[in-house]
Amino acid sequence: MEHNQQPTQFQEMDSGEKRLNELGYKQELRREMTLFKTLAISFSTMTLFTGITPLYGSSLQYAGPASLVWGWVVVSFFTCFVGVAMAEICSSFPTTGSLYFWAAHLAGPKWGPFSSWCCAWLETIGLIAGIGTQAYAGSQTLQSIILLSTGTNKDGGYFAPKWLFLCMYVSLTLIWAVLNTFALEVIAFIDIISIWWQVIGGLVIVIMLPLVAMTRKSAAYVFTSFEMGVDSTGVSSKPYAVILSFLVSQYSLYGYDAAAHLTEETKGADKNGPISILSSIGIIAVFGWAYILALTFSIKDFSYLYDPSNETAGAFVPAQILYDAFHGRYHNSAGAIVLLFVIWGSFFFGGLSITTSAARVVYALSRDKGVPYSSIWRQVHPKRKVPSNAVWLCAAICIVMGLPILKVNVVFTAITSICTIGWVGGYAVPIFARMVMPEKNFKPGPFYLGRARRPVCLVAFVWICYTCSVFLLPTYYPITWDTFNYAPVALGVGLSLVMVWWWVDARKWFKGPVRNIEISGNGKV
Repeated sequence: MEHNQQPTQFQEMDSGEKRLNELGYKQELRREMTLFKTLAISFSTMTLFTGITPLYGSSLQYAGPASLVWGWVVVSFFTCFVGVAMAEICSSFPTTGSLYFWAAHLAGPKWGPFSSWCCAWLETIGLIAGIGTQAYAGSQTLQSIILLSTGTNKDGGYFAPKWLFLCMYVSLTLIWAVLNTFALEVIAFIDIISIWWQVIGGLVIVIMLPLVAMTRKSAAYVFTSFEMGVDSTGVSSKPYAVILSFLVSQYSLYGYDAAAHLTEETKGADKNGPISILSSIGIIAVFGWAYILALTFSIKDFSYLYDPSNETAGAFVPAQILYDAFHGRYHNSAGAIVLLFVIWGSFFFGGLSITTSAARVVYALSRDKGVPYSSIWRQVHPKRKVPSNAVWLCAAICIVMGLPILKVNVVFTAITSICTIGWVGGYAVPIFARMVMPEKNFKPGPFYLGRARRPVCLVAFVWICYTCSVFLLPTYYPITWDTFNYAPVALGVGLSLVMVWWWVDARKWFKGPVRNIEISGNGKV
């Protein structure tokens, strides 16, 4: 009788947990996330405002509005290929280790450990830097809110100095770490608020801003105008200017792998993980373009946006656009402050979600002994079932990364580049492995591309390589200590240390994901 009950219990097991057991992992984290909650966290990690807002001004300056507006469409198109490739893999491998776990299994026994090592560290670097980008841009938005709330740059308003800016950066990072030490249900609840915050707030901004603005640019200006900002950027080559104007879109359209990091905590993850990935891309692609159009149509005076003597000190172009619109109609900045607070909320929710994802990756890598002092970082809180030690490690590194704010003016450029190259670069490893692996070795999940997988993966891989390359380029000329893109140096040093560690020591013992249960049977992984 007891023998006959075992198959029934196995069949009733959640499909994601069943696949997890097949892959050699036991269920340790609580599997309580629904599709909507997973989508909320994935959407919050990408966020509507956090990518576009901080880079909108610089991207607009390179080549004018048309290149920026159509650049979003082009980048969205290629991002779909990356999302589809990742959705197929996620459906087959619903594990918290996600990308680096995928890389290990898809690359096979010979190259699996090295592929896993590279992917894990790229992803870890990218995600931790991602926390920094949210903290920096959130502090920048808060700096503008304080300035407009106390007057303006012309009327004696308070513009937060570097030391206070760093304090805001550190405070945001600490708040996110504290919230992430609570049970995941708390984060999921906050992220449900986040998705409504961004959907409703996004609709308000997209609809209200062009209606409030007293002067609006014509459709011809928005969709066809090409203006080189040679005097301010030093970039005189038109193709190069267009490439740099695409950076805002490339920085904004990633983070959809957050759903993959939560698959061990998601019900039916082999189905709901891919749905969350693709839905997040679709929602952000539509809302993001609408947000760009709303800002661009509402520009009052293009050159005045960058004037250091304007009301927002020329520090934050979207803040100046909002100020011009509301002050022009209502003769006060209250409306601009409210909408900036909506945008700031998006940075807050985004940073919270990225902290969640970063901690899961560090936890998963520590579980497989791929991080120094792994025994500390892989510990799960006995009651809340969250990797709290990994959360605080990520927060500490992020804070150290922000310390140069006190002395260096291009910190955000460097952190943004490191974040994008690490995060998006991590996508390339499993996608390339999936493209070249024998199909007989792949066990498909519910979402399966079949014969389309090679062309889809090829386009996705080439696009990722291009994206990583352009974030290493100089963004301003002439190149000086104040305009130099430090990302190649920082990444070069970091990745070199990781590779040296691999060849000297780690290759002798790091074998990729380590099973924590023994299973019988001959199922393919």
